[in-house]
Amino acid sequence: MAYRCNREGPMSGRETLAVVREPLHGEAAWLVGGVIRDRLLGRGPATDIDVVLDGDVRGAARRLARASGAVAFELSGEFGAWRVVARDHSWQADLNPIRGGSLEADLRLRDFTINAIAQPIAGGDLVDPLGGVGDLAGRRLRLAAPDAVRADPLRALRLVRLACELQLEPDATAAEAARSSAAGLRGVAAERVFGELKRIVTSERAPAGLELAGGLGLTAVVLPELDALGGVEQSRFHHKDVLGHTLEALTGAIALERDPAAFVGDAHAERVRAILAEPLADDLTRAGGLRLGALMHDIAKPPTRRLTPDGRVQFRGHDERGAQMARGILGRLRTSERLAAHVGALVAEHLRLGFMVKDHPLSRRAVYRYLDACDGVAVDVTLLSIVDRLATRGEGAEPAIERHLTVARGILGEALRWHADGRPAPVIRGDRLARELGIEPGPDLGGLLARLAEAQFAGEASTPEAALALARLLI
Repeated sequence: MAYRCNREGPMSGRETLAVVREPLHGEAAWLVGGVIRDRLLGRGPATDIDVVLDGDVRGAARRLARASGAVAFELSGEFGAWRVVARDHSWQADLNPIRGGSLEADLRLRDFTINAIAQPIAGGDLVDPLGGVGDLAGRRLRLAAPDAVRADPLRALRLVRLACELQLEPDATAAEAARSSAAGLRGVAAERVFGELKRIVTSERAPAGLELAGGLGLTAVVLPELDALGGVEQSRFHHKDVLGHTLEALTGAIALERDPAAFVGDAHAERVRAILAEPLADDLTRAGGLRLGALMHDIAKPPTRRLTPDGRVQFRGHDERGAQMARGILGRLRTSERLAAHVGALVAEHLRLGFMVKDHPLSRRAVYRYLDACDGVAVDVTLLSIVDRLATRGEGAEPAIERHLTVARGILGEALRWHADGRPAPVIRGDRLARELGIEPGPDLGGLLARLAEAQFAGEASTPEAALALARLLI
């Protein structure tokens, strides 16, 4: 029977396994790793499936692709791995040749015991030579072999990722192996490092995961800028050092993602939820972008920290310097330019709303200037300002938080409309303005159009004639 991926909506885990199992029935093949582990933990549908075969991997991959209407391609010529991907990207299967000459030998070459469990492709008893099932039951994270992390130092970060994603406790041997192999992460491809980091940051227990990574010496290698935040004391308006504040802001971003109404009120909650779910880049949603923004918003505080003559702590320019650093970090990790630009913009603008609080109630012109400066990230940076402010609970915190939330929730409605409708269309075109006023195209005309756009948003130039009259006054 041939299974075709032309149905609407994602398949369930059982359907996906059936798609893979049927064409491979009769092969000397086993399901291995995460698909077995997650099923034992009762986690989500199986959409990322690993198979090992004692046979013709290429032929099996092509047969699976034909039967399921998917696409097959060679993943690694060196190791003989093939990948089969559904045309709607609802599932993928990686097929690998068996290593070491036997299934048990193959399993012993894996990273952790919980990933060294197999099952015949047609179903049947689990193959568990290393006690991974018992480790899952005991919530333990153990190495599949003493040299597992040394063989691939990325497994040190994977230990952290699995610990926070699956709520497992690394045993002492695994933790020490990760600590001892931390320096080896410098030789791992940046794309692989970011693949693990983004899953740590987007897990429900991200702050605990980052603390574990720090304790094992991993962030000092892959995110030294984050590691440098520890012990950097702040002003009396903060209750934690910069690292503690950063992790608290990240915790707030996670809580906001889970329950927007608690932060922005019922009126905006569903639209905020929908925006945070929008795809951003690098397999991250805008919620993931917000988490990265929270993680990096104060990244430049160590190099900008200064004491005034009267002993006050200042971090002047940490927003602008931080944007440069954030873009540099993400560039180093080989992320997309879109993600780097998005996070950089969040860091660059994260203080803007706080500076506006003293001017409440805000004029329409002030609102426009905020939306214009934050164009593309206005909703996101408003949310970042909320979790940043809530994580700042030093002297005079309660009234300051209340004022900030009042302004942020008010401006959020405007930002949501701007996000939905885009920048307001100008009431007068630049070519007409240039013709009527005898102005050559260039910076002067551009500046005039910008001032008219602000006036238009404020309701002071709502028709072409009014805009033209105002332009004559402005020049």
